[in-house]
Amino acid sequence: MTQAMKKTIGHRGIDPTGETTYKKTTSSALKGAIQLGITHTVGSLSQKPERDVLLQDFEVVESIFFPNEGSNLTPAHHYGDFRFKTYAPIAFRYFREMFGIRPDDYMYSLCSEPLIELSNSGASGSLFYVSNDDEYIIKTVQHKEAEFLQKLLPGYFMNLNQNKRTLLPKFYGLYCVQAGGKNIRIAVMNNLLPSAVRMHLKYDLKGSTYKRRASAKEREKAVPTYKDLDFMQDMPDGLLLEGDKYSAVCKTLQRDCLLLQSFKIMDYSLLVGIHNVDQACREQVSEEAVAGAMDQRRPQAQKSLYNTAIEAIQADAGNMRSLDTEDKTGGIPARNSKGERLLVYIGIIDILQAYRLVKKLEHSWKAFVHDGDTVSVHRPGFYAERFHRFMCNTVFKKITCMYTVSVEKYEYIILVSLHLLPSNFFYSLHLVIQSGRPDLLPKTLPHSNTVDNAAETADSSALGNPGIPLSSYSQDTGRSVGVDNMLSKDQDHSTPKS
Repeated sequence: MTQAMKKTIGHRGIDPTGETTYKKTTSSALKGAIQLGITHTVGSLSQKPERDVLLQDFEVVESIFFPNEGSNLTPAHHYGDFRFKTYAPIAFRYFREMFGIRPDDYMYSLCSEPLIELSNSGASGSLFYVSNDDEYIIKTVQHKEAEFLQKLLPGYFMNLNQNKRTLLPKFYGLYCVQAGGKNIRIAVMNNLLPSAVRMHLKYDLKGSTYKRRASAKEREKAVPTYKDLDFMQDMPDGLLLEGDKYSAVCKTLQRDCLLLQSFKIMDYSLLVGIHNVDQACREQVSEEAVAGAMDQRRPQAQKSLYNTAIEAIQADAGNMRSLDTEDKTGGIPARNSKGERLLVYIGIIDILQAYRLVKKLEHSWKAFVHDGDTVSVHRPGFYAERFHRFMCNTVFKKITCMYTVSVEKYEYIILVSLHLLPSNFFYSLHLVIQSGRPDLLPKTLPHSNTVDNAAETADSSALGNPGIPLSSYSQDTGRSVGVDNMLSKDQDHSTPKS
């Protein structure tokens, strides 16, 4: 087997010069064709008057031929001849307008600078490009996926009218490049993971456990995309969110899952990117060097509306002081079990999978060989329920409260999620206050305690020990650290009392 054959995944391959190809069209030629086509179609669309979207608009396909030498309508170019098709141009123009995207901004973002090819394209065999301003993702899609998206458009249109805040993919355009006798279909979508923010961890989660572990090859990548079993192993305590953020995430996921179920869509995933703010601070060589680098790499404020994770879940992005950061990328503030500050970026991906006959057969076979409830391919209703339950019970968990405790001349903030508390937590806290010894507080938090038991223990311990009046715990949502982090007096977030 040749090296080129080894690197071929689906339609994606490598030519003898080392350049990526898709259906034997080089990536550079494909990028050029996409930009020429989008420039023409957006420009011609701007000449058409604004009007309401009609049912027949979802079925319209416009086509323009781009000969190498140019024509009266198209410029000359150094790529091979190609034809560019635009699906439902009026409908997608309406979608873009709903998200506040002006035609000139859309064209400028996608066509003013060369598209950037993403090297970590995954195992699907698709090619991914990101616009130079980090706003849009362009993905090659299979014929069945493009066909399904076309059928989905009327329902997608109805849903966006009812609810613009969603974690579902936001499709801004569907196109096709015909080159070398092949059809290369592409979709333009919102970019979930801003390139200017380093993702320390990345997960593709389905709520399934069957073969849901990243491969050895995937783990060799600079930023691997881990899966469900990896998350359960690496983050058994989940991602801790403040109450309003947790409720907003679960409510949005529930609404999106019901919609996907109604369309008989399944096998989708939640893409989770995690930026560890505290780890990033430790990795800084100097504030000046990092500030200079961030000024160069940080994208402009995103132009499209409801595009960031914090906007999509209908949560208030104003209460960011607990992160001590001027984040403008729309990450959801969270904590891990160590109390480290996180920014979480999430979105539902891969929704163009309908529960067709082939999926029914696939599930029947896997269910026969394995436990049918653990495999990822499942009937849409069960899939949606399992997906939502896994995200809201395993991936995301609610921070119940935060306490400020004074020990000697230092002040410590305790981040409390009741399901993490051991039964002797509040008694140990009493010893800390009495003796001034933070080392007495238990460092290991068992995962087996239930919320009910922990809550009962919290109430009885706090009320039953005379040395721990509840009034001594002043809540502070501005600063918080995990239980492990509060044990060291020389932590940056432990501030001496004046």
